[in-house]
Amino acid sequence: MKFVYMGDAEQQAQFKQLFAEFNKKHPNIKLEPQGIPSNNWATFANTVSTRIAGGQVPDIIQIATEGQRIFASKNLLEPLESYLEKDQDLVDDYFNDIDPNLVKWNTEYASHDGKTYYIPGGFNTVCLYVSKEIFDRAGVEIPADGAWTWDQFRAAGEQIKAKTGAFLIPAGSGYFTDVMPWLTTNGASTLNEGWTQAAFASPEAIEAATFVKGLIDDGLAPKPGGQFDAPTQMSKGKLATLAGGRWPVIDLRRLKLVDKTVVVPWPTNKGNGSPIGWDAWPITKVSKNKAAAWTFITFLMSKDAATYFARIGGTIVPARRSVADSPDFLDNAPEHSERLSDAASYATPIPAPDRGSETQKVIEEAWLKVLSGNGDPTQTLQEANAKLGTLL
Repeated sequence: MKFVYMGDAEQQAQFKQLFAEFNKKHPNIKLEPQGIPSNNWATFANTVSTRIAGGQVPDIIQIATEGQRIFASKNLLEPLESYLEKDQDLVDDYFNDIDPNLVKWNTEYASHDGKTYYIPGGFNTVCLYVSKEIFDRAGVEIPADGAWTWDQFRAAGEQIKAKTGAFLIPAGSGYFTDVMPWLTTNGASTLNEGWTQAAFASPEAIEAATFVKGLIDDGLAPKPGGQFDAPTQMSKGKLATLAGGRWPVIDLRRLKLVDKTVVVPWPTNKGNGSPIGWDAWPITKVSKNKAAAWTFITFLMSKDAATYFARIGGTIVPARRSVADSPDFLDNAPEHSERLSDAASYATPIPAPDRGSETQKVIEEAWLKVLSGNGDPTQTLQEANAKLGTLL
């Protein structure tokens, strides 16, 4: 049984431990996992699509939000209703333990015809990992309840810069970690809720881009471009906060920063906000190992598997809330790591229409143009919005 997933060498090492656990429980099923390194999920989805077109069809694919709708709409996947009915008790136990938004979004955004093609898995939201040491040196208080505004965040950055010389936050152009957090905390997004119309040139989106550009202009964020290793810069006392889901924990552990950081929600202007993307597990329609594939999916749904993956340092937030709230996830992690799981209640699914990789490129290029000072925020986002309209 072939399982394709996204993972660089470090992520593959984590997954291999999980696969070994599956093999212990099901020695009669030969699992053939294949990790594909990729810079983002949209590129990964394109790579897998190309391989399938060339006849390399896996039995199961790890598909994040950015590729779910297009895979289902291409008639590549097996509807799961019969499997859900067969193991209804197991499915109910799982769905009752995950955020209800994931259950709703699994059909709303991952299906083109109302059928169930995926079991939703672990996810990532975006919060800030805040350096306790830098904030303390600057005499700035970290909000205990996690509630702070853009203006308060900026004021903290000004004091940190004056007292320590450290940057407040990196200002990049990554769709998930650099663009969407600012948009969602200002009541904006790149597309409308149904992903049918572009919304990247709204006054709220323009305001967000202008605000971030101001952080760069005033030296509170490094100029975009070049290499800026955020975790390393934080370890050197040169960066106060960095954005991420669960994955920064790997670097924070390596750099011995776990006890020196705290997870805080993104600062707000109009309300709480975060993008969210989640893994999902489908069975391909042409698979000759559907029963074995479903057995593997039920293993991934189990509390044992979620607990084990959290314990070995997986790079996603467990879908099961009982695991996300447990020491298996929270130990050896920054204080208030449960806020990553809590963010699912107010998060916005990362907009990912059929031509997701193309839309992402337009969004990231426009954001970078603004931050680099090469384009007026209003004009640049309006031009990008028009391009997005042609891709939907």
